[in-house]
Amino acid sequence: MKIPCRDIAHNLEEQLIREVELLKTSGKIPKLVTVLVGSEPEQISFVNIKRRTAEKIGVEFELVHLSEKPSFAEFKNFVHEKAHDPKTTGIIIQHPFPEEYNLNEVYNLIPGKKEIEGHRPDSTFHFPLSIAVLCGIKYIQTLEAGESNPTKTILNFAEDKPALYQFLQDKNIVIAGRGITGGAPIAKALQDIGVPFTITNSQTSNPTEIYNSADIIITATGKKIINPSDIKKGVILLNVGLRKEDGKLKGDYDEDEIATIASYYTQTPGGLGPLDVLYLFKNVIEATKK
Repeated sequence: MKIPCRDIAHNLEEQLIREVELLKTSGKIPKLVTVLVGSEPEQISFVNIKRRTAEKIGVEFELVHLSEKPSFAEFKNFVHEKAHDPKTTGIIIQHPFPEEYNLNEVYNLIPGKKEIEGHRPDSTFHFPLSIAVLCGIKYIQTLEAGESNPTKTILNFAEDKPALYQFLQDKNIVIAGRGITGGAPIAKALQDIGVPFTITNSQTSNPTEIYNSADIIITATGKKIINPSDIKKGVILLNVGLRKEDGKLKGDYDEDEIATIASYYTQTPGGLGPLDVLYLFKNVIEATKK
């Protein structure tokens, strides 16, 4: 069964619009600042998606676009200035950015209440993509519990943590990929819930054996890594990886190949990606409340 992520995203978007309207009536204006180094088409595309989403839900959006790579010291000055602007309620650094920049130094410049992606150890936020994955899992949990409208599923990590633990504790969970904007933060979220999991990467010697025994596979590689013979009947597949094939965006598996094998799966595009963006803005809204 395909998880109806678009429907879930639509309901979440409507809730965020209402929350922003309430904030504005109390004089609080949510504002997201995005810092971008470079002009790669994919970077620009991701930024434009965030801009359009901000416009839809009523959040102010500012792009700091550094098309030419500044020195690290200059870059830190840009980040510090925007992060400490009282009007900024949330700030993100668009990945990827120059490898020579020290990530920890950059994120330590951002006040904890404005570091809305959970990169800092003391952040009160979880990476939005992780929450999108858990939202997909909560949908399955809610559906199987017999809820009448599971597409109204909205995840609150603190409130939903006990139920997620109950649902996941006896599942064999595999995360494919360990990137800083993919597998790594998803792993952190599962650690915070307290459930075990296995991570595979390009160096894993027996990935097919691991996938074959998995109850849930979360893919975050940007390559086609899952074939029908790799998975067991009834597996749950959640994809956050992106690749291009014949000019089309695809995930880490082809949906047509796995649709009759998986009990639940997400599609690409239009799967967890829109939820990822909306949960970013949910974090902006929560930061504004603080």
